[in-house]
Amino acid sequence: MSAFVYQRAESPVLVSIPHTGLRLDEDMLKRLTTEARDLPDTDWHVDRLYDFLLDTSVGVLRAEYSRYVVDLNRSPESEALYPGQLSSDICPTETFAGDDIYQQGLVPTADEVEERIQKYWSPYHACIRDELDRLRQEFGFAILWDAHSIRSRMPRLFDGVLPHLNIGTNEGASCDAELATTVTKSLASEDFTTVVNGRFVGGYITRHYGNPAGHLHAIQLEVAQRTYMNEVDSSYTKTTAEPLRTLLRRTFDLLLRR
Repeated sequence: MSAFVYQRAESPVLVSIPHTGLRLDEDMLKRLTTEARDLPDTDWHVDRLYDFLLDTSVGVLRAEYSRYVVDLNRSPESEALYPGQLSSDICPTETFAGDDIYQQGLVPTADEVEERIQKYWSPYHACIRDELDRLRQEFGFAILWDAHSIRSRMPRLFDGVLPHLNIGTNEGASCDAELATTVTKSLASEDFTTVVNGRFVGGYITRHYGNPAGHLHAIQLEVAQRTYMNEVDSSYTKTTAEPLRTLLRRTFDLLLRR
C-alpha cells in the first residue's frame, strides 16, 4: 500500500495532511502498548474536515500511516522544533500524554528508524518537493497549507486551553505578510479564538518548504479539535464542524483567486 494518497494540484495551492493516517503494519501493532494502540495523537478526521477540496483544483496530499510509524512533520535528524519544550522524535516513543508507545524492550532500533524514513517519510516529502517545484514553474508561485489538529487541552505541551485556530508562519519567515494577513482575516470569526505564531508556529513542513523570496509560501493551521469533533470519543460532529468548514471554504476561495 502506498504511504500516501494524492490528488494532483491544478492550481498553485497544495494541502498537506500528514497526521490523519491510521495504518500500522501488523508487526508494529503487536509491539505497541495498550494506550498507544488507540492512536490518541492522531489528527482525527482532518481529511474529512477538508474533503470539500476534493471538488476543487487544490492539491491534497494525505498520509496513510500513523504518525507513530514515522512523523512526517519532523526532521529526519529529530531536531527539536521548540527548544526547551517537549518535542517528539521522527519515530516517537511517547504519546503526548507521556505514555510509552512501545512495550518494554521493543522500541525501534536506529536501523529501523532509517528504514521507516526511507519507506514512508522520504516518498511523502519527495511528493511535496516535486509538486511545489512544478506549481512554481507553472504559476510563478506556490502555496503549501499544512493541516493539523490537536486536543484542546494537552498539559505536557501547553498551559490551559488552546485557542480554536492556531496559524503558524514560522514567525513570518515561511510566507509573505500579505498572505498571512489574508488568511488571518478570512479565518476571523466571532465563533472562534485565533492566534498567529502562538504555541504552534509551524512544524518541519512549514519551516522547511516556506521560502517567500523563492515564491514558495507555507502556512500551518493547527485546529483545536473541539471546533469539529467530540474530544471524549473522537467522533466527528457534522454540526459542530460546519462553521469551521465555512471559514475554510472562504479562505481557499481567496487563495485560489491570488
